[in-house]
Amino acid sequence: MTGSGSLSSPLCTWIVAACMSVTCAKESKYALSPPSSTTGNRSRRRKAAAAAALKCNSNNKYNNYSSGMGGGGPSLQGLVSSCLAFEPCSHYYASNGLLRSNRKLRRLHPPALSGQAMAVAVQPTKEVETKKKPHTKQKRVVVTGLGVVSPLGHEPDVFYNNLLEGVSGVSQIEAFDCAQFSTRIAGEIKSISTDGWVSPKLAKRMDKFMLYMLIAALADGGITEDMMDELNKAKCGVLIGSAMGGMKVFNDAIEALRISYKKVNPFCVPFATTNMGSAMLAMDLGWMGPNYSISTACATGNFCILNAANHIIRGEADVMLCGGSDSAIIPIGGLGGFVACRALSQRNDDPTRASRPWDMNRDGFVMGEGAGVLLLEELEHAKKRGANIYAEFLGGSFTCDAYHMTEPRPDGAGIILCIEKALAQSGVSKEDVNYINAHATSTPAGDLKEYNALMHCFGRNSGLRVNSTKSMIGHLLGASGAVEAIAAVQAIRTGWVHPNINLENPEQGMVCLLYYFSCLQLWHCKFKFDGVCFQFTLCCKNKNLGHECIGGPKERETRHKGCAV
Repeated sequence: MTGSGSLSSPLCTWIVAACMSVTCAKESKYALSPPSSTTGNRSRRRKAAAAAALKCNSNNKYNNYSSGMGGGGPSLQGLVSSCLAFEPCSHYYASNGLLRSNRKLRRLHPPALSGQAMAVAVQPTKEVETKKKPHTKQKRVVVTGLGVVSPLGHEPDVFYNNLLEGVSGVSQIEAFDCAQFSTRIAGEIKSISTDGWVSPKLAKRMDKFMLYMLIAALADGGITEDMMDELNKAKCGVLIGSAMGGMKVFNDAIEALRISYKKVNPFCVPFATTNMGSAMLAMDLGWMGPNYSISTACATGNFCILNAANHIIRGEADVMLCGGSDSAIIPIGGLGGFVACRALSQRNDDPTRASRPWDMNRDGFVMGEGAGVLLLEELEHAKKRGANIYAEFLGGSFTCDAYHMTEPRPDGAGIILCIEKALAQSGVSKEDVNYINAHATSTPAGDLKEYNALMHCFGRNSGLRVNSTKSMIGHLLGASGAVEAIAAVQAIRTGWVHPNINLENPEQGMVCLLYYFSCLQLWHCKFKFDGVCFQFTLCCKNKNLGHECIGGPKERETRHKGCAV
């Protein structure tokens, strides 16, 4: 409503008509009838109601509410005050011959009480009929491709073999001079070739998080030329996210601005946005299905996997590339930002032993970089084309602690709720779970809260294996969920669980669920049913995924059996 107090708005006209029917409901034989089914009648009625309201206003003893409205016209507050005085308005009924003449309609709709009059004025006259969709069997989602770029290798098998051997990918940072920082170590990717995937000119302009994403998806994501010919590209999508986005591109733009704006990369904006990686993959593959990105800090990869699976379950896609990618080991925003909040380990003299989840001497997490991409596919679609099925996606869940920007809830309520919802959604009992790839970042507060939540949900289970991939590759931020999901799938495929390195002195009370090994001691575990991958994040968004083994795990030659503590 404008300051002039004009009653030309249909909403204002209906309010006037409703208010006047309230005052006259018990004293007059006339009542406000519902809107006519024809547009002409409704228009004439609104005009009649507005004219009557203006005439009433000129003769009403409560005509003192026009001040301050700019033009002397009636205000909504004044109209309501007049209505509350319960004085019937004779001018309204005298001028409204249309309502008075429609006797048949009035007989069908007798005078209403005040509350009913208002309801008649605002409710639609037609009910919308909703057709229920026929019940269909829920589609099943399977993993048919894996792609990884990490500090321990750029192929899934190489990556997982290094994990099984307990190799650490943490070392001194070489990408830039970090002598001024208190932390000078990270899980850095020292070299990677883009030959055959991205042109040298484009690779120079693109942010590394995008390069890692493209290579992980195309090199080892299970996509071949023969497969491309078989696919309905309208039902193929990409959902790959990033927590930090193109920070390197922005960092380079800042440095270029010191010289001149003309030196700024013209692709700065598109190459910095988190969704551009998914978009470029779709353009390269010609996939026209769901395409976007999600950014939920450290849980980004798992959020993308769950949402991609839901697209397949709902029948919106047959195939989805999903996962996460991040490369934030740079001075501004990445390393510098985490150093400023004192979240990183400072074991600069012993980098391979810096990331030590659950250990009593842990002093913060170690940054890492890389990408993890999974190819999800509808089960029948995968069988029809003869795809290799690595595991089945059973379900997942996400919750929020709603407590603190970085600290988890002391009681672990958000984590516990997320675990319970994920198990229920997956149709899995806690007794069926015998492997958990934990978040476990090597921070003093986070590891303890996560452990307590696991104990609350799973109790003392001697058959349960819990490990942290971050002990060897560091924290890959938005890529961590997807890369660790790949580690969980590889564990299900092979039947072997990688060790927790650097867990030399477990914190007191943290020994019931944790099995730790030296480099040559591995558990040979036949997976009965399920592997679970956990991710928690800044602002404590909690994310769990469940995977099931389809077919028996592949046999490996026997190695030294591990010991439990």
